[in-house]
Amino acid sequence: MIERHPPPTGSAEIVYDITRLVTRALNPAPNGIDRIDFALARHYLAPTNATNRALICTLLGPRLAERAAALQSVDEIENHWNEFIDPASDPIYESTLEALRGPSRREKRQRRILRPRDAKLFAQNWRAMKRWAFHAGRSLDETPQGAVYFNASQFLLDKPWFVGWLDRRKDVKPVFYVHDLLPIDFPEFFWPKEPEAHERRMRNICRFAAGVVTGSHAVARRLEAFAAAEGRESLPICVVRPPASPAFATERAPDPRLDDLDYFVVCGTIEPRKNLLMLLNLWRELAAAVRPPKLVLVGKRGWLSGSVLDLLERSAAIRANVVEVGGLSTPGLRRLLGGARALLAPSFAEGFGIPLAEAMTAGVPVIASDIEVFREVGGDALDYVDPLDGLGWLRAVQDYAAPDSARRQAAIDRLTQRKTSESPSFLSDIEVFVASIAR
Repeated sequence: MIERHPPPTGSAEIVYDITRLVTRALNPAPNGIDRIDFALARHYLAPTNATNRALICTLLGPRLAERAAALQSVDEIENHWNEFIDPASDPIYESTLEALRGPSRREKRQRRILRPRDAKLFAQNWRAMKRWAFHAGRSLDETPQGAVYFNASQFLLDKPWFVGWLDRRKDVKPVFYVHDLLPIDFPEFFWPKEPEAHERRMRNICRFAAGVVTGSHAVARRLEAFAAAEGRESLPICVVRPPASPAFATERAPDPRLDDLDYFVVCGTIEPRKNLLMLLNLWRELAAAVRPPKLVLVGKRGWLSGSVLDLLERSAAIRANVVEVGGLSTPGLRRLLGGARALLAPSFAEGFGIPLAEAMTAGVPVIASDIEVFREVGGDALDYVDPLDGLGWLRAVQDYAAPDSARRQAAIDRLTQRKTSESPSFLSDIEVFVASIAR
């Protein structure tokens, strides 16, 4: 880990990579990587950073792009995601609420709520993607001398043809955001070719990086070990905790319709390392109760999750008590969390845990897997259960679902104490680190 220094005057120009952001234009909602990438893109492409530029990989290869045009695309995608709407205007939130208030017993249809496609915004973002795909731009050889290249997504870093320009421009100082090394450490949770691709990304990062940013000390320690094995024992690493969206810090007004509902929320892509199979089997057990709590699963369907999808689609008990939601707006998620008994995070492995940070910011209790990175994120404020302890998770959910739950109130009290001591400085800490790299 490196020491922080005050930023020097006359810092180098930043070339911020927006390639992955542009590919997200057609997704209905952001994930954790998207949120970090967008926060950094907005910062480095802001009008106050008028000399900075963007990098975009086109069908002609990587090219330089003008800052203002890149920022416009960021704005358009965020509008597509409904990041700033009132929850009352979000049909996904309203449909989720209707499902939670509906009958708790057998239903014939699967309870899956998806965001309807906004044809106008979809067409607009599709045109933007096509425009960028054929963007002529400028050659990367015109990158300003001594510039800092910032890639916050690891996108395309496994491709020799993409990183080749860094071999030609030794004066450029690359900074990368490393979210995790999970495909290398847990290959069983990913597509067969992903571990090899991720290892190539990490090797290229170790080869080219002037500095690396991570969101947790757990990832930094793992990266240090990987880098040392690659001959980069002194790789500068800055650990900065990603903040939750400002939407989670304030709530316009609680929804009184949530007051008499008994439900939990789990948030994230449906994929094997999220441990959702255990959670759904637990809910099948809970279904035998007179008034079982509901579970809202917020996130898109990912990979290698056939058993989870079978339960969601074919189990009558699951259909009656689990609501699957895709495309929920950020304000809608904030309001939904506000009425939940708790956020559940039973993952086997994570690089950080943005949903935990969001729930904690909102003052919502969290039951989380007892894994290193969650302990780092949550400290003593969360309730921890081993991801293999199914009975422990069952007891925790039952305790939190009980009226006037003492265990839940104790968690809320711990969160209240912790919130007063935190002051996130994500962008400013990264700014200082990048400035020190640019010297």
